[in-house]
Amino acid sequence: MRKEMFGHEISVLRNTFRRLLRRNAHINLRKIIQKTHPADLAVLFRYFTDLEQKTLFDLMIENEHTAEFLTELDEAIIITILENEEPKRIAALFQNLGSNDQAEILNLFPEERTNSILVLLQKEEKQEVEEIMGYPEDSAGSIMSVDVFTLNVNTIAKDAIKSLQEQKEAEMVFYLYVTDDNGRLVGVVSLRELVTTHPEKTLGHIMTKNVASVQPETDQEEVAKIVSHYNYLAVPVINLEEHLLGIVTIDAVVDVIREEATEDFLQMAGVGKDREILLKSPWENARARLPWLFASWVGGISAVAIIGIFENMLQTTIALTAFIPVIIGMGGNIGTQSSTIIVRGLATGRVDVGNNLKIILKEIQVGLILGVLYGILLGCFAAIKFMDATPMLGFVVALSILSSMIISSFIGSLMPLLFRRLNIDPAIATGPVVTTSIDIIGVTLYFLIAAALIPVQ
Repeated sequence: MRKEMFGHEISVLRNTFRRLLRRNAHINLRKIIQKTHPADLAVLFRYFTDLEQKTLFDLMIENEHTAEFLTELDEAIIITILENEEPKRIAALFQNLGSNDQAEILNLFPEERTNSILVLLQKEEKQEVEEIMGYPEDSAGSIMSVDVFTLNVNTIAKDAIKSLQEQKEAEMVFYLYVTDDNGRLVGVVSLRELVTTHPEKTLGHIMTKNVASVQPETDQEEVAKIVSHYNYLAVPVINLEEHLLGIVTIDAVVDVIREEATEDFLQMAGVGKDREILLKSPWENARARLPWLFASWVGGISAVAIIGIFENMLQTTIALTAFIPVIIGMGGNIGTQSSTIIVRGLATGRVDVGNNLKIILKEIQVGLILGVLYGILLGCFAAIKFMDATPMLGFVVALSILSSMIISSFIGSLMPLLFRRLNIDPAIATGPVVTTSIDIIGVTLYFLIAAALIPVQ
């Protein structure tokens, strides 16, 4: 009996696989592979070496279990185990996969290898896969399932139920999509409505006519927003003539939400947007982070240059130096918090053009409240810690923290909205710009306030 694995159980099973691999116990390995859930098996593969992965995959049978396992694997591992695999075996595995899953895997390969696999597929199956691969990456068309069951608007309920019972390949039969005589999508009927209505009623009388649908070019993130907003289990994909091309199911949407959220957080952290960065080599990892860290380097150099301008003041009041990291750190933290909230709000639709000013003002108020609180705390600490220094030191530090946190909140909330207006992905640009600008502005404000309030001897 298959069961989900948690924590130490994964470690135990991993060690079992490796022990059997060392003994070349292939019969036992095949048995344990078949008894392990495909999703759990995909997690285990992250811990195996390339050789171990290849050996285990060679033992797998071309059945639905192995096909489902492929759909659960990380992209980097799929490339590793399939790059030298015979096209015939891949084509055999594809017989148990939907067209959208086939297209997703084929998109990982070079064109020549993709074509060598496509020619082995059945004509109808090949056409479906090529159609999906023709849509833009990360669009509704690229993740839709084309195995959709439809019925004519004049079909009566009892005939519709009978037709459903005869279906084996249809995807997501919780909804029954209804078309007119010209094949256009005109409505949708839930399975519950179908089985509870009078058997002689036509689908046209019980269907919901206002069907939320998307175009195949619609971005997958927009599709996820629709599903989340309306709590749908699937969204139909139609062309300009309103013909049903396929549906995006809830399981695909869950993957999209996870992928998009991961990309956003990685980009805001300045490590690129590769969702599988943990599986990359140290050099690939470093190369992905290099350009993003350059912005921080520029900010640091600029801050050093500003500090150099006020060298005479630092020599007179050496205690000012001690609070530079605090000024920069507190401002950077609250700026990052504000930008993260806004970027997430933009991604989920909670932040839009209509409430921009209100959100910015709210974040400024948050910065003011926190600035006053931490300004008083840090000002008192400075006055007590450096009692021999100028009496104005505590006030300078307090006012600097207050100013820095207010301006950082403003910049952190403004930048994502500004980038969205300029059609620049806020998740990509916000992190480096916010941290760099806040470092420079924070240091500059600190020394300008100090220069105004502390006399240079």
